[in-house]
Amino acid sequence: MKKVLVALSGGVDSSVAAACMLEAGYAVEGAYIRTWMHEENLLADCPWKQDREQAQAAADVLGIRLRTVNLIAGYEKYVVAALVEGYRKGITPNPDMLCNRHIKFGLFWDYAQAEGFDALATGHYCRLVQEPSGYSLWEAVDKNKDQSYFLALVRPEILPFVHFPLGNYTKPQVRAKAAALGLPNAQRKDSQGICFLGKVPIQAFLSHYIPSSPGPIITLDGRVVGEHPGLQHFTLGQRRGIGVPSNTDNKAYVVVAKDLETNSLIVAFDEPTCPILYHQQVRVTGIHWLGQPITVPTRLLGKPRYRDPSQPLTYTPLTNSALVHFDHPQRALAPGQVLALYASEHLLGAAVYY
Repeated sequence: MKKVLVALSGGVDSSVAAACMLEAGYAVEGAYIRTWMHEENLLADCPWKQDREQAQAAADVLGIRLRTVNLIAGYEKYVVAALVEGYRKGITPNPDMLCNRHIKFGLFWDYAQAEGFDALATGHYCRLVQEPSGYSLWEAVDKNKDQSYFLALVRPEILPFVHFPLGNYTKPQVRAKAAALGLPNAQRKDSQGICFLGKVPIQAFLSHYIPSSPGPIITLDGRVVGEHPGLQHFTLGQRRGIGVPSNTDNKAYVVVAKDLETNSLIVAFDEPTCPILYHQQVRVTGIHWLGQPITVPTRLLGKPRYRDPSQPLTYTPLTNSALVHFDHPQRALAPGQVLALYASEHLLGAAVYY
């Protein structure tokens, strides 16, 4: 029997994933991963203790051992510090994708190997397909819950050692299976947001690490219309909380750019004709492939952000970067965010907006 270590978060998805691995005949153990949210100097409470209790309760019902794996230092280094440094530079990293690449399918896999496990399993909604050329990732059957986007930066060499048992399930089917198994978290709500922030808004979190540096709020035609408390508090496309009232036509301003050299926040009206807010062609870098690299101009699909529908595009490789031309203009493509690239439902890789 192959030994599989399942990441148990306390939620229903990971618990059912563990049950599926048991049913498939594997020797299963669970692991609750301690991350930076377990530090004592948090800005607010995060329900990690309740999560750990729920994970233990599910493990007890399934009859498996639950380990606790301390990855606090790695999480702080690869996720929290990267998030802070990104905002300091005016870009918008994705902490969930950083966590998957460096923690769940990085340090956690290193731990599993050292402990003699043959594979990992998680409750992600995506499908892993074995093909003659190797393993590939595909969107989940449940398009409303599909999480393939968040896996676009994982290292391809780990795919032969990972299981995603929920790829062919819908969320209602997962909850029904959990209830049938008597799992105590069958109806538990899904977690939302970045857990290590607790109940603190990300702006307050960043203020703890990045000193406030007020500056002007400027329109595209150069008019000063207000003052901002610090560029790290704003993201491209943001409508609320800018502190600038609507104009006489009741049009609301949105953030369209951040000028780090002058410490200026640039705003404009949210209209498809705005040349800074809406882009049809963008340059991407940090290109990462899960399989064979694409080396010639190719028609693909791309998810500009999680929850965005796939958009048709033309991908043109350059030296150390690429040009992406969308068939339709896209709103607020912020530097540092990730574009996931697909061929139909097949996840090919990702690139970062430059």
